[in-house]
Amino acid sequence: MTTSPVKNSVSIGRATFANDPGLLSDVLRPYARPRTQYLKSATVTVANGLASAEGEFAIPYPCYIDDTGHLNSVEVNICFNQLMYYLIAKCVQDRAVPALAAWTMDDYWAKQLPDMLIANFTSKFRRPIDSSSFHGEVSFAEFSERNRSRPVQIIDMPWRFWDTQGGVAEGEVRMALVNPPGMRFQADAA
Repeated sequence: MTTSPVKNSVSIGRATFANDPGLLSDVLRPYARPRTQYLKSATVTVANGLASAEGEFAIPYPCYIDDTGHLNSVEVNICFNQLMYYLIAKCVQDRAVPALAAWTMDDYWAKQLPDMLIANFTSKFRRPIDSSSFHGEVSFAEFSERNRSRPVQIIDMPWRFWDTQGGVAEGEVRMALVNPPGMRFQADAA
């Protein structure tokens, strides 16, 4: 197995990208039913080769169960996915993160669903969150690459969601981007 950290230590300053309604609409297209488009807006901040996105969410009515009145683990996963997809798309579109520099928007659209996989998802619900209006944040903490049977770019991503009444949940996700642009399979030496 070959594992190598992606070099992201070059200081590239700080930038903030305001909500991009056109991009957000395109990113949420796989969520074909409007009831499942929980992310309403997002802002991306980039600093020193890493990035984070903060989003505003509203779930007027859950897509799969009667209303519980609070954010639950299924909805957290959907909200994480939507904000993560937007974060990656915005970073690719604006060429904002060195670890994603080989990506084009065509690559992103081709890989959004089949090649962006959650490898590990952890969560802690501290206090109930009002699902009708809340905020969330996902961040790139670290990029690494693995090259076993095929190239994979790994992104460790902490996340948190909160509301104005003190509700909070947090956790971490390990994303696996399969066959990322710019990475080629390298057979291990025998």
